[in-house]
Amino acid sequence: MAPTLSSIKGRPVAVLGGGVLGRRIACVWAAGGWDVIIRDPSSEQRNAALHYIDNNVSSYARTTDATPGRTSAFERLPESVKEAWTVIEAVPENLSLKINTFAELEKYAPKDAILVSNSSSYKSSEMLEKVGEETKKRIMNTHYMMPPDNRIVELMTDGQTEEELIPFYAERLREVGMHPIVAKKESTGFVFNRVWAAIKRECLSILAEDVSDAEQLDQVFMDMFHSPAGPCAMMDAVGLDTVAFIEEHYIKERGLNGDKTVDFLKKNFLDKGKLGAKSGKGGLLPPGHTTKTTGEKRSNHDQLSAPSLYFLNIGLNSLSDTLHSGRIVVGSPDGRNLRTIVSGQTLPDGLDISLKTGRIYWTNMGVPSSNDGIVQSCKLDGSDVKTVIPRGNVHTPKQLIIDQRNDKLYFCDREGLRVMRCNFDGSDHEILIQNGDFNNENDAADQMNWCVGISVNQKEGKFYWTQKGLSKGGKGRIFRASIEMPKGENASSRSDIETLFTGLPEPIDLEIDEDTQTLFWTDRGDPPMGNSLNSVKLENLRSLKDGDKNPNYEVLTRQLHEAIGLKLDQVNKHVYLTDLGGSVYRVGMDGKNKKKVYDEEAAFSGIGLAHV
Repeated sequence: MAPTLSSIKGRPVAVLGGGVLGRRIACVWAAGGWDVIIRDPSSEQRNAALHYIDNNVSSYARTTDATPGRTSAFERLPESVKEAWTVIEAVPENLSLKINTFAELEKYAPKDAILVSNSSSYKSSEMLEKVGEETKKRIMNTHYMMPPDNRIVELMTDGQTEEELIPFYAERLREVGMHPIVAKKESTGFVFNRVWAAIKRECLSILAEDVSDAEQLDQVFMDMFHSPAGPCAMMDAVGLDTVAFIEEHYIKERGLNGDKTVDFLKKNFLDKGKLGAKSGKGGLLPPGHTTKTTGEKRSNHDQLSAPSLYFLNIGLNSLSDTLHSGRIVVGSPDGRNLRTIVSGQTLPDGLDISLKTGRIYWTNMGVPSSNDGIVQSCKLDGSDVKTVIPRGNVHTPKQLIIDQRNDKLYFCDREGLRVMRCNFDGSDHEILIQNGDFNNENDAADQMNWCVGISVNQKEGKFYWTQKGLSKGGKGRIFRASIEMPKGENASSRSDIETLFTGLPEPIDLEIDEDTQTLFWTDRGDPPMGNSLNSVKLENLRSLKDGDKNPNYEVLTRQLHEAIGLKLDQVNKHVYLTDLGGSVYRVGMDGKNKKKVYDEEAAFSGIGLAHV
């Protein structure tokens, strides 16, 4: 018997899987006014999914005019589905996992819940092995393309689905702004994916036969069909591992030859870790190809691996109360309107993000002449602001970076003449470097002792920091020391400090690419070497003695306007930069393709990012 509107009223929609597509499906239903529960075993995925919905549900809702419903996320399946009127399975494309998932749903979901699979390659009839005959009548496929840009959903029976369920479900989809397409019978690939599979197959064959390359192939496709993206970029965006997995299913079912498709992908890409846009190594096209900036054309599949950007407006541009006008703002690589999530900050400077805790951590310098700096945290939406390190325990905190492996915060204390470390909750607060006593007038007046930028290299067991010296003074330095304090020594006496650079224009923030063992830093000193982004391979660094020359390093980009923050996007091989002139830039890790993402009447300092 088909459900009725009264039988589902007040009950939530459950989505199993908070990944790229799962969170978009959840956002569709939340934007349509339904309460939504996401189930994902990963805390990082749960936090990322909730943050994605918080950032995007209002824009999704423009097509429905509904008041968005509430969204929550749980680790365990039973509590996630116990009241749901429909459960949407969006777990990885693994048939045994899907079979077991439906068996669990039969046990824990309400007996009238409509159970659907978002699989793009498996028919739901292949997932029925462990469910009873009555349950089979309320299972079907609902394959979402990529909302919100593409709102098509393909519906398909499992061969035993009650006839009334599909039109009922299609109507609910229309109500939340989707465009349902019903397959008349079971079909691997539904309707559109059969056409798309043929296109992918021929494109891969062209590449395997070396008839053309990915760039030319995409260009001719875009020109011929007036498409904003070509098939190679779209395959990269979805993931070449997923492309290969789906094609393997067609090969088994239809007896196709996989030499120029799956075998070609495995040998030339998958075995080398080149999975497409999500891998950091690129795929058919170079890394970062599907991340678009302001003014660039984008397709439904672009931006899937683009990060959300979080950066600090220090408040220096405010016409009143400059000291308390700092803000945390959220943006994106495509330059969409900035959104303030925290305001009223006192000269905020450094920022980083932990998806594990679902929180942003940042420093407030306070009044530089006073010992009133503070380290704080909040949820990804800006709520639940908490103090991590209270005033009086850090003087003027600057760049902050998270050791994601060990759940530690590292930050520099400029006028405090220190480098510090603590746990996420502020416990185990340690001083790692102490360059003098800020209560001593002579020590405090010597700007050569000021610590500013900080980064950690777990592979090497070292942390790095900058001491910028006088503004535009040309006496900046970069140091490193071991993460573990030498036995019997302390922050003032440690003997393992190495001087790596001297006489730099004015080095500010740092970050290390652990994959390539490369150090990046911003410099706000005078041109030609200042107001720049720079890099050096760690293997080229050694401890300098008096009179030694600096090692050679590369100036990647110049002409910034009081350069401050930087953050590496390891997935797309980009560096994001901020400056006090109110600009946010994106540049390749090789220094190429510099683009201005934002140009505001602001003064930006620290920047962080998260792939949500």
